[in-house]
Formats: sequence, C-alpha cells, structure tokens
Amino acid sequence: MPAMRWNNWKGFAAAAVITAAAQAATAAVPLPALGANPAEVSVSGLSAGGFMAVQLHVAYSATFKRGAGVVAGGPYYCAEGSVVNATGRCMTHSTSIPVSTLVSTTNSWAASGAIDPVSNLSNSKVYLFSGTSDNTVKQPVMDDLKTYYQSFVPAANTVYKNNLGAGHAMVTDDYGGACSTTAAPYINNCGFDLAGEILTQLYGPLNPRNNGALGGTFTEFNQSEFVTGHGVAATGWLYVPQACTTTSCRVHLVLHGCKQNYTDVSDQYVKKTGYNRWADTNNIILIYPQTSTAATNSCWDWWGYDSANYAKKSGPQMAAMKAMIDRVTGSAGGGGLPAPTGVGTSGATSSSMVIGWAGVSGASGYNVYRGGSKVNASPVAGTSYTDTGLAASTTYSWTVAALNASNVEGAMSAAATGATTAGPGGGGTCYTASNYAHTMAGRAYALWGLTYANGSGQSMGLWNIYAMTTLKQTGTNYYVIGTC
Repeated sequence: MPAMRWNNWKGFAAAAVITAAAQAATAAVPLPALGANPAEVSVSGLSAGGFMAVQLHVAYSATFKRGAGVVAGGPYYCAEGSVVNATGRCMTHSTSIPVSTLVSTTNSWAASGAIDPVSNLSNSKVYLFSGTSDNTVKQPVMDDLKTYYQSFVPAANTVYKNNLGAGHAMVTDDYGGACSTTAAPYINNCGFDLAGEILTQLYGPLNPRNNGALGGTFTEFNQSEFVTGHGVAATGWLYVPQACTTTSCRVHLVLHGCKQNYTDVSDQYVKKTGYNRWADTNNIILIYPQTSTAATNSCWDWWGYDSANYAKKSGPQMAAMKAMIDRVTGSAGGGGLPAPTGVGTSGATSSSMVIGWAGVSGASGYNVYRGGSKVNASPVAGTSYTDTGLAASTTYSWTVAALNASNVEGAMSAAATGATTAGPGGGGTCYTASNYAHTMAGRAYALWGLTYANGSGQSMGLWNIYAMTTLKQTGTNYYVIGTC
C-alpha cells in the first residue's frame, strides 16, 4: 500500500528506464477492437486495485454496468486526496471514515458531471472480500465500503465475504502462499476460488471453469497509446478466449495491487489468480492494465499521488482505462480510422485550454472528449479545439477521435492532460513551514528521510524540522514549490 515514490533516480538509470519502456511499447501490439458487449463490462481489484475498482465503478458507472469486485479496498474517495488519510483511516482505520461525507461528494460530483449519474449503480452488482488476517487494509475499512455502497446499490445485489482467515492477498484455491500470510506476490492459497466467486456474482451462474490448457490467447498490448507516464507502464496484458474471436463477449478489467505489476511479480497476477480459466469457458475478455515502477509503490492512484482529479472521470489513469474498455467493446473505432496522434495541450488560462493533434488521413472532422464526455457541439474541422468553461487551477484530461464521412468515430487517442492557471487576483494559497510540519498538515509526505509535495511529487529535501519550504496550493491537495 502507499509507502514509496520512486524519485531521484540517477540520470543514467532514468534514461535506461525510459529507453526500456519505449522499446516495450514499440514491441507490443495495439489493443484490438474486439466488438465486445458494452452492456457486459465489469471490474475487480485487490488493495490499491480494489480502491481503483471502486473509483472506476462509481465514476464510470455507465461503462462498468455489471459492477465491481473489491478485495481489501475501501469507500470511494476515501483518502480525499490525502496520503495521511490513505495510510491511516483508509487502511488501518486509525480514525473513522466519513462515509456520509463521501456519499455526499459522490452525489455532488455526479450532479456536476465529473462522474456518471449514480442512478446507474442501482442496476449493478458488488462482491466484497476481506480476510480476517488482513492487517494491511483492516476489515472495518471494508465494512465502511459496504455501508457506502448501501446508498447506491440494492442490498440484494451485494455479497460480502469476511469470514476467511486470509492475509492481505488475492485468494485462490490452488496457488500462492499460506492463507494467513501477507507477503509477495500477495497471492494466497486459501482453498477458496475468489476469482470464480467474483465473476459469478457479477455475471450470474457460469459454466464450469477450464482446469486444463487454456484455449485462448495472451497478448501484451501497448498502453502508451492511452496514457504516457502517470505511473502507468508502457504495456499491459489481455486474455481473449478462443470463442471471442467470432462472438461478442463480456469484458472484465482486472487490477493488481501495490508491488504486483509485471515488473514486481512477473506474470503471476496475470496468469495465477484464477480469472483466466473462468473466462475461457464463459466468453469473458480479460484486460490486465499495469502500473509502472514509477508509480508510488507500483500502486494505482487512489489518493492523489499523480493527479488531483484521480477519482474523477478526468483522472489520467481513470480515463486511460475507460479508453481501453472503449477500444475492446468497439464503442470507439467503429469508423475504421486510426487514433489521432500527437495530442497535446497549450495556451492554458484560468478557464480554457487549447487541445491540438496531428491530422488523420481521410477524416472529415474530429470529436474532443474531456474526462470521457464530448465537449464540442459539432464536429471540429481543424486540428485544434479550445475547451472553455473550465475551473481555475485544475488538471483535466482530453482525448480525440477522428470522424469518417458518415461521422462515425475511429479509434480514440491517448489522453493528454493539462492544468488551468490560477484565477484573477490569486496564485493559490502559500504555506511556509518546516518539511516536518508540511507532512503533519497533509501537504506533503515523507519517504526514506526525504519529503515530497502532495500532488506534484516535487522533492522538498530532508524530512525534519529544520528544512523550510514554501508550498503553493494550485488545486485540491495539489502543491508545488513556489511563492504566491
């Protein structure tokens, strides 16, 4: 769980990582458009992946219609942008989680369009799991998640398994460490088929799983076309059952926990957690997105280490995974045109941003999306668009799709992010204090004796009462080193 931010690598090491990532992205294939059923999409995850599964389910409830499986996660927006909350109340339950406040935030963001309407959640299903020996994300956190979901999901649509002596891990019935342990690779053999239980809850009765050789195909795909950086690896993994090459299948997004990406545990989370053998006999396409080791502790962003908008549709990691679903379901790409490249932002003001891109041959126009919602009223004729009506000091994410002569969209571009400037008469609030005081106030966090600003992750120097830093707040729990 949140403990590390991999900063301050020596220059040659950083260059090596960047080169390796670029080579991996080049070698990987594009995520294919498989014409999967957009009404049969779901998500599940462990730990940081569990928190992210909740974020995706709630923010993109119109996409993840089938629901979510959550293993050792917590309520939506539990951390409220604070690493102190994340490591405290959202993991150890050292203080109470303000569930009613989080429900109010959810309703408010839905009303503003920052996330999908909460009414979508009433038709979805939820599976919750918490091991009695899990001392990393303790059961009271999962209890609060159940309480949170009660405001949106009917009780009859929720299953909560909380009586198995599992540690902090993904649970299987035939692979991994001892059930009660909490140790890498965080996959435990508890004699319980958790992947099967999750998929059965989300999709209803399933055909028996395939315990033999799988008939489908594993593919390493290029994640860089959906997002570059932001703690996301250059490549992810896809499992496609043989039947899904000719049949419209379901889609399930599987999210690993901290220290469980492909670099950390190789293919164990992708191939040993039990999902594939159920997918093989039940026409379920599995997408396994991957963080990079540049992400804090290899975690998905559920407390704001990458973006102040991490829990909204505009969050870079969120928008990237939504775009992956769109690609596989064919909700983007039906027009046959390739994704626009070179998408970038410029010309930021306190209320607008210019989005530009390279032209696509054969395109009659373009649609521009902010956080998954189209912002242009009519097709954009050129290769730039000025998006207006934005909030000051806020980070947004945009994607672009080309239109053919029939105004059918082609493939969606990778996301580009940008932050608006501060509003008139202000440059944000500044705080000058010791690095120790900044961490105690929730404006920064400490790692290995050094201090980093929340949101921007800028290095502030030694974590002590003597090192003084001025932090400028430019967004919700987003700070940069500077002056006002």
